[in-house]
Amino acid sequence: MLFPLTHDDPYELGSYRLTARLGSGGMGTVYLGRSPGGRGIALKTMHARIAADPQLRSRFRLETDAARVIGGRYGAEVVAADPFAETPWLATEYVLGPPLDEAVDRSGPLPETSVRALGAALCGALGQLHLSEVVHRDLKPSNIIVTAYGPKVIDFGIARAIGDDRLTRTGAAVGTPAFMSPEQATDQEHTPAGDVFALAAVLVFAATGRGPFGDGRPADLLYRVRFTEPDLSAVPAALAPVLAHALAKDPSQRPTTAALGAQLHDGSGEFADHLPDLVLDEIGRRATEVWQFTPARLPAPAQEPPPPPAAPPEPTGLSRRRLLIVGGGSVAGLAAAGVGSWALSKGDDPAAPFRKPTPGPSVRPLPKKKLDSLWQKQVAGPPDDLIPAAPIAARDLAMLVAGTGLAAFNATSGGVAWVSDKGERTWQLAPDGDELYQLLEPKGAEGHKGDPWPLQLASVDLTSGRAHKPLAEFSDLNGVMYENQLLCVSDGVLYVVAGKGEYSMDGFLPSQSWSVFAIDADTGKRRWSKPLPSRPDGSDRLHFLSATVVGNRLVALQETNGGKVRVIARDTRTGDVIWDKPLAVAKPDSVRLPLTVDRDHVYLGCGQLRALRLSDGGQAWSSGSARPGRTYGPPSVKDGVLYAVEKGTGLVAADARSGKPKWVERGGNGVDAAVTDRPVVGSDHVYRKGAGTLAAIDLSSRTPARLYKTSGDRFIAQERSNVVIALGGHFFAAFPLQ
Repeated sequence: MLFPLTHDDPYELGSYRLTARLGSGGMGTVYLGRSPGGRGIALKTMHARIAADPQLRSRFRLETDAARVIGGRYGAEVVAADPFAETPWLATEYVLGPPLDEAVDRSGPLPETSVRALGAALCGALGQLHLSEVVHRDLKPSNIIVTAYGPKVIDFGIARAIGDDRLTRTGAAVGTPAFMSPEQATDQEHTPAGDVFALAAVLVFAATGRGPFGDGRPADLLYRVRFTEPDLSAVPAALAPVLAHALAKDPSQRPTTAALGAQLHDGSGEFADHLPDLVLDEIGRRATEVWQFTPARLPAPAQEPPPPPAAPPEPTGLSRRRLLIVGGGSVAGLAAAGVGSWALSKGDDPAAPFRKPTPGPSVRPLPKKKLDSLWQKQVAGPPDDLIPAAPIAARDLAMLVAGTGLAAFNATSGGVAWVSDKGERTWQLAPDGDELYQLLEPKGAEGHKGDPWPLQLASVDLTSGRAHKPLAEFSDLNGVMYENQLLCVSDGVLYVVAGKGEYSMDGFLPSQSWSVFAIDADTGKRRWSKPLPSRPDGSDRLHFLSATVVGNRLVALQETNGGKVRVIARDTRTGDVIWDKPLAVAKPDSVRLPLTVDRDHVYLGCGQLRALRLSDGGQAWSSGSARPGRTYGPPSVKDGVLYAVEKGTGLVAADARSGKPKWVERGGNGVDAAVTDRPVVGSDHVYRKGAGTLAAIDLSSRTPARLYKTSGDRFIAQERSNVVIALGGHFFAAFPLQ
């Protein structure tokens, strides 16, 4: 996805004119540019303050060297670089094609023929690196760009020469846990065999849509990589033993890249012949987007003069998780697209199986397909991975934290309103009708977080994305605590969780003290403050999963140190706990959704449907009596009717006060309805998630009036613009709300 340049982005780097932003992260920013001859170029820069670190500057230089080693045949061709500049930069060809993870999100798991062709081509790429005595060390789906003529490998930010440990931090596992080799997970030497293991894991993902060791927290993944067998149950039968061999725990038992390539594919046909139509369609769409994009630059914020044309970009905040070695972090990894102008060819390299295509356009013409959505934008993942990204609605905007921070889109048209690079975090933002509030990271704190910094809160200017002057500041609280939360805002009162004590990059510390409190937005004064229990050493689980205000109750889902969830209601006037009830859920993250409440009840799903009285927390009713043994997703309520998805049945409606069933979705399409997200309720339809669809259930007929194709898994209503906002699969989209 292409974003407008910000007012303080440079106008050019070297001889290249910048035309758009491609993405940004903790390490730097990636731009789309043009050479003097009009060639599309991806330009990657380091943030100025990061460049001041000699070790990180060395990584950037080695990344440039590794990109040159792999060359334009298997990677993005390096056309120019200045790793010694004050702001180091690297210019490569702009590759036309989606990253492998997005290709799979869009088209589903690839057919076996596609996986084999992809794997053989990647064997050629890794073989080229290994012949030059370089190992990649972070091969994963997002670092592989799928073009019409073959895959290209990018992001060499943690690549190094074989046997060179100088830039490896002692005791740290370097790479991405889901695709690490066992030896890499234990900080042993990473040889070419480690890249073979990662490649096999990538091919399992391509064939099934998930990695061979599942997903979850890094520590859990690292344990499975080291001690459990890969899950190949969904891999095609003929392919499974080939990948199992390459996933051997013992590096000496794995095949070489040349041997693996020969087992995967015989070299016949052109690479594009093996790709699904949806992937080819996406390649063509990206090729068109580059030339249709109109260069634009966002204006300077009010009361701030624009910088001179050649001014370097303002350094962005570097999140704590981006500094950690686990997961890797390279500016090259932000370039998710480039130029598809090369081919794999048979020749001296036995691991390059595909013949050179006949002369012609770099992307085959494909019929245009109308999207089901009103608009759709490709977005990066959030800069911090503590909790999943979630859409936010305020005024006529649809917002989310992605890439470097907060991005805002016009909810009706999908046009980019503004993009921040301030490193905002999803759990430190909260809307309140037409306003948006946030916890600020104080100016000057970056790089000096060991010192005490006051907690600051501010509202956000929704015309520019800039934070207003802080409305409150508390010097007795540590404003840079990563785990501080802005729970919710209601009637001009902000409900906040914040800590005192030493800042830590590695989670909570037992020595820290935490509290939940209420702040008056008009006066900036605390109305009340109540202590919270300390978290275990190193825990990265936030205190609260969700919170909302109804009447004089602050209702919240609080996660205990034992991983249990409790529903707690506090008096908004005093902060005193009015009632406290357990909530039985298998996974706390399954209820990390907006709470469903009305003036009488709190409604809970993720198992049975239950209504708790707002007054005392007692159970008003449960679905177990009316429909025993049934499982439900999280509910929504409107006009006295409760809506939820019943597993295997579809959308159901019940009387909110009594729980008495009112109706069940008809038509038989509810079998695949998902129980992971709340339904979105409109005036004539209720929208619920299906298998790759968003179903609009007609309230009159109780049948699906429309099935919208979507990769979304989080949905909210943007009522002012009459749209349903969807987020998922690296796409942000809008659908009609009727």
